[in-house]
This record gives sequence, structure tokens and C-alpha cells, in this order.
Amino acid sequence: MSIEARLAELGLTLPEPAKPVASYVPTVRTGNLVFCSGQLPFLKGQLLAIGPVPTAVDIPTAQAAARQSVLNGLAALRAELGGDLSKLVRVVRIGVFVQSVDGFKEQPQVGNGASDLLVEILGDHGKHARTSVSVNALPLNASVEVEFLFEVA
Repeated sequence: MSIEARLAELGLTLPEPAKPVASYVPTVRTGNLVFCSGQLPFLKGQLLAIGPVPTAVDIPTAQAAARQSVLNGLAALRAELGGDLSKLVRVVRIGVFVQSVDGFKEQPQVGNGASDLLVEILGDHGKHARTSVSVNALPLNASVEVEFLFEVA
């Protein structure tokens, strides 16, 4: 089953790729690797989660934000691949950044929002290495940001 068909089966659609919010490019391809810049949880131009976890945003909302960041990352990848997601071989690694308060230790739970969706969409090709870390702030006061490393054909 194609990635697009699997997304449709799950009732998901990829948005238009987000425009960079600073001086960088959304993706860089070198050989068979595509590095995707950090994706914020934008949906229809609005951030899904703003502020630190868990005081301003609860864990389920942060997980949903991580899921949206995955859709945004796949949209950026699709643009890099000229609209052809069939060239995606696998997800190699993701980095999940969680804006959180001192003492928060549930970054892996937030990261699972992203990881679980990648596996739900891509099966074994979505399994990846991951880092989930706390940060004191993220661009635009987003609660979550996810970066990606993809292997492509």
C-alpha cells in the first residue's frame, strides 16, 4: 500500500509544507539521506500547542502536537522528493524537543506521539532511533518540535 493510500485509510492528509520561520531550508538531501529541519505543530496556520508541558499543555495535547509535526515533516519530505513519497525507504532518526518545566521527565511519552504515528503510517519502515529532550523554549513558543532523518531511494 502506498503512503498516500495509508494516510487516506487513517483519515490523515498532509498539509502544504510549512515555510521556514528563520534563515534555513526545510530539507537538505545528501546522497540517499534527507535531513528535515525541525517541524512545529502547525495545523491550518495555527500552532496546536503553545507553552510548556505540563503546565500550559498536558501530555495528550503535546502528543497530538508531535503527531502533527510528523505530518508536517512528511509534507516537507514529499516536497523534497518532487511529490513522490514512494521514494521513502525508511525513517532513520527523529529528534523530539519538548518545551517543559524544570523537573519534567515525561519527554519519552510526548515523543511517542510522533514515533507511534510514523509506525502506524509506515509499519516497520517507520521504526527509528529517537532522542526526546526537554528545552526551556522553542520557536514561536511551540510546545513541541520534531526533526527527522529519512533514507530515500
